[in-house]
Amino acid sequence: MQPLLTNRRQALRVLTAGVAGSLALPGWVLAKSDPLVVEVWKDPNCGCCHDWILHMEQHGFKVKVHDTGNNAVRARLGLPAKYGSCHTALVGGYLVEGHVPAADVKRLLREKPQGLGVAVPGMPIGSPGMDGPAYGGRRDSYDTLLVLRDGSSRVFQSHRSFS
Repeated sequence: MQPLLTNRRQALRVLTAGVAGSLALPGWVLAKSDPLVVEVWKDPNCGCCHDWILHMEQHGFKVKVHDTGNNAVRARLGLPAKYGSCHTALVGGYLVEGHVPAADVKRLLREKPQGLGVAVPGMPIGSPGMDGPAYGGRRDSYDTLLVLRDGSSRVFQSHRSFS
């Protein structure tokens, strides 16, 4: 396994590069020792990000939230823009981009594949955080992608709608 941040030196390099310069001790250093700590960067006014965070907490994750900086974190960690969504997270040394289901994150941490992490590009209706009453029970099909270090991806988990 080669998680995204493999040692304290890399973590400090990212910190000093300004990605999370306002933090005394970056949570993704903690995430290396406690894979159930998720550090999230999001817009402070985004309701679907808040709902995704609740989803993660309901599935046993502890969440540390930063209401700014997701674009900077995404760029610094090398995630191509085509995989972007409304929030960026780090857990267990892996990047988690967008509305990734908690079960997929747990599988990522269990299987430890080589790569940057997982992403659900865009904001598919029916994904965690995009599944509230405002969407009227609609559930679109979507894929969670494993994003590889060269910028390519492969399907990590398919989520198909049967409605």
